[in-house]
Amino acid sequence: MDNTQAEEFRRPYSAAVPRKRRNIIAIASGKSGLGKTWLAVSLAHALSLLRKKTLLFDADLGLANTAAQIGLTDIEGLESVINAQKSLNQIVYSYDKGRFDIISGGSGLMKLSEMPIGRLQILGEDLSTIAEAYDTVVLDTGAGVKKSMRALAGLAAQILVICTDEPSAQTEAYGFIKIMAAQYPHSRLGIVVNQADSLAEGRRTYETVNKACVEFLRLSPPLMGIIRRDTRVRDAIRSQNTILSRYPTSEAASDVINLAERLSADG
Repeated sequence: MDNTQAEEFRRPYSAAVPRKRRNIIAIASGKSGLGKTWLAVSLAHALSLLRKKTLLFDADLGLANTAAQIGLTDIEGLESVINAQKSLNQIVYSYDKGRFDIISGGSGLMKLSEMPIGRLQILGEDLSTIAEAYDTVVLDTGAGVKKSMRALAGLAAQILVICTDEPSAQTEAYGFIKIMAAQYPHSRLGIVVNQADSLAEGRRTYETVNKACVEFLRLSPPLMGIIRRDTRVRDAIRSQNTILSRYPTSEAASDVINLAERLSADG
């Protein structure tokens, strides 16, 4: 790292986050194991099919697996940016099969998840600049409410909180919404129910979380989408394909397209 770059990373952190971009959508969850990364990849593909120039940014720092899920195991990731070897735009990879671009986080790099907030702010500023070249940027953020995860999710104008019918997932979704609503009041928070046995069951899950939000937070995050449980999702992941490539007519693929269409309309 040269002196100029080192000085840049020593800049003091300001409480003000980088400018929020209307075209950034963050995929977040209060806990792991809810299909967040799968949804981020699938949504990026769906948006590209709607003729949206899309960038998928793997912001799950330290446990990045977005690229690996679609078979991109040898592309350069954020480590080279953190080490000041490359700029962010130099590690953008074009995923031709899905017709979207991707920035890989770099799997297993725990030091990325422990970056000082000041460095995260600079990373966010660079991402905001790159976002100007796209119709939509999808952020796959890390699970939980660590400061680093909140800082990156806070860049987004739209934050999609993933939930399932598991009681612990509902509790964690409520907790995440509570913290983000207080810290980033200008971000739009919405709920996506994943792995629902049916659309009716998905709506019941949403109503449980929404009831708590209304009662204790005095806010009602809208239901943005329901993704039905589909055995073909696992097969698509195993084959390192998106659900829209492997099983484009499946229920899960249809539900993701519906979510992409709603987000595009809300734009």
